[in-house]
Amino acid sequence: MGRRHSQWRWGWLAIAGLAAAGVGVSIRNVQADRETAGTGYKLVPGTGPAAVQPPLAPPVSGAAAELQQAFMDVARRVGPAVVSIAVQHTERVQFRRFGGFGGGPEDELFDRFFSDFFGDMPQREFKSQGLGSGVIIDEEGYILTNEHVVGEADKLVVTLPDGREFKAEVKGSDPTSDLAVIKIDAKHLPVAELGDSDTVQIGQWAIAVGNPFGFAVGSSEPTVTVGVISALNRSIQAGRDRTYTSLLQTDAAINPGNSGGPLVDLSGKVIGINVAIFSTSGGYQGIGFAVPSNTARAIIGDLIKGKKVLYGWLGINVQDITDDLAHYFGLEDRHGVVIARVVPAGPAEKAGIKDGDVIRQYQGQPVRHVRELLAVVARTKVGTKVTLDLIREKKPVTVTVEVAERPSDLAGPAGRASTAWRGLEVSAMTDELAHRFRVTERRGVVVTNVEPGSPADEAGLRIGDVINEINRRPVATVDDYEKATASVPRDGLIRTQRGYAIIKAPQD
Repeated sequence: MGRRHSQWRWGWLAIAGLAAAGVGVSIRNVQADRETAGTGYKLVPGTGPAAVQPPLAPPVSGAAAELQQAFMDVARRVGPAVVSIAVQHTERVQFRRFGGFGGGPEDELFDRFFSDFFGDMPQREFKSQGLGSGVIIDEEGYILTNEHVVGEADKLVVTLPDGREFKAEVKGSDPTSDLAVIKIDAKHLPVAELGDSDTVQIGQWAIAVGNPFGFAVGSSEPTVTVGVISALNRSIQAGRDRTYTSLLQTDAAINPGNSGGPLVDLSGKVIGINVAIFSTSGGYQGIGFAVPSNTARAIIGDLIKGKKVLYGWLGINVQDITDDLAHYFGLEDRHGVVIARVVPAGPAEKAGIKDGDVIRQYQGQPVRHVRELLAVVARTKVGTKVTLDLIREKKPVTVTVEVAERPSDLAGPAGRASTAWRGLEVSAMTDELAHRFRVTERRGVVVTNVEPGSPADEAGLRIGDVINEINRRPVATVDDYEKATASVPRDGLIRTQRGYAIIKAPQD
């Protein structure tokens, strides 16, 4: 994996070194005294043009010295607890003796034909290697890292900062949080302390520690990069099947190989586990992300014991409140979340929660937006009974819900045609439309066209949306849709599989 990187990096370093060697400041001897007088530059004796050295920077003092000392203290305190993890994974690929037709059904028939005559094709093994980082959280050899670093490993080798190497085994992993705990057979190891990520503030110092490109620089000692916390509660999509929520964002340099290493504060406490970067080049570009330490703290015990990590679930789809929705529901502000859909037979339905309810508080604590609610529900122990303060039909309602285990197979955000209404055209749901738009919820009518610049377009409706309710009236057929739209005098509250939207009346 890294050998091409290694050559390129060394080539870059070599060029930089040569460039530095050729840079200098020189003046002719005859002008030396005049041109350097009063500048603080020092002439270096010698033959030929006199080389000029820039003056030494004044010693660091005051607040700058204290900050510099804090960085050095963190490096000395945390560095010994940060390890490099070398990963080996074996992949078996079916070997093909003959070329196919470029994919598709023809290739399948081609393979079947030769399999009938020659038997199963042989498999080839390919070994891939990777590199990540980790942080020691227990002196008995338990190491916290990313699940994506060690999840598919056939072999793990941990290298300590002092150069010692140990084979490691995965004790527990959790793809949802992208965290894992591995174990090495060692005692009395230095440990990094977990801090409280809930107290982290935007703008505070953040220090990333890890071992990026350790194979290239030939050292097992971790590197230290410094930045600030740029943002909180970030959500990103990494690939097709991994979504991160509630991440810390930092501009401290996080490079390939840093994954799994700690992000620490000035006291040396771990506030996050470095997990991802946003980059168009594959390298650092000023945007890095870390899993909050409190997310790790909540599941470390289960990971060490090899238990499945359980996440709380209410059985609702929710959305943030816009100004239009706040006005429609009679809310004074945009705090809270709207329940767009109650999952049939889920905990919320059993508790009597309804579509269109607005959650304002969870266990007595204000709910400001979707990310906040999802995070607190996920951290709630399965089986706990919680209270929700709701607004229903502009009246306050309090319900009690028993938190259930989140299913592992949750779906993602989820005939005759009608005449256009406010720029919107819909059609009855058919198998062909359901397949084309990848519809998972087939109750309602599907949007087949949205006129650009129309009220429907401005409301955010898009082709493929499934409308199942208009102004609280259920919509299952095109007839239902046309009757519902005919009775909308002003703004219309539309519910789709993605949530609620307000389609405003056209302006005269």
